[in-house]
Amino acid sequence: MHELSISEVLKDRLGDKLKDFLIPPPIFELMRGEFLVIDVKAMRIKTRFPILPEYQNPYRTMQGGMVAAAVDNTLGPLSMLVAPPNVTRRLEMKYSHPITIDLQFIIVEGKFLKRDGQRLTFSAEVRDLEGTLLARGKSYHWITDEYEE
Repeated sequence: MHELSISEVLKDRLGDKLKDFLIPPPIFELMRGEFLVIDVKAMRIKTRFPILPEYQNPYRTMQGGMVAAAVDNTLGPLSMLVAPPNVTRRLEMKYSHPITIDLQFIIVEGKFLKRDGQRLTFSAEVRDLEGTLLARGKSYHWITDEYEE
């Protein structure tokens, strides 16, 4: 599968300002993330992350913070597609099923929900390759004065 380039998509939105940002961020690459879908019209992004042994907690499941990092690494690029550069103010996670290494990958689908002035709201669903819902996230972002349109 041809990996989608978030840099190419963001180049249209940010132009020369793209060079001011680390796209994709080093943590996305460290987590071996892949962009599966970048849909600017529908304002959604779908990513895939491997479940690595070093992500395990004492119960041999993926540590919740790593699941949250995968969600944040999906919603962050999406936020740059739908609004001026912004920062995550709050990330809420709800975990439904343990994520074990035998699942191999998690798929994160992030969606833009709404903009209210400088406030942005996003949602994410984390699923396994079979489509089972493993976790949900909701993220609230803030467009700083530095980046206002």
